[in-house]
Amino acid sequence: MTQTIERPRTAGPGSGMGGAWRVIVRNDDHNTFDHVARTLARTIPGVTLEEGYAIADRIHNTGLAIVWSGHKELAELYWEQLRDAGLTMAPLEQG
Repeated sequence: MTQTIERPRTAGPGSGMGGAWRVIVRNDDHNTFDHVARTLARTIPGVTLEEGYAIADRIHNTGLAIVWSGHKELAELYWEQLRDAGLTMAPLEQG
């Protein structure tokens, strides 16, 4: 009889399928809080203007913030829209 050996999981569920992609905005010296907050609210589904300001504050205080994570195609779309609006973007990151 063959024995099955179960190995410990090294990554979360779905990691073999690509995992979540992270859209990260970096702090810079040329975008205003208003522009960052409004751009996030306009681009990222479910982000209100108030939440946009909270994220802009986090970006300012920590140097960056993950503003969205999920499927690669949507991550690429949001990343491009934020970049095209002038925000300073980190490269897309796979989680």
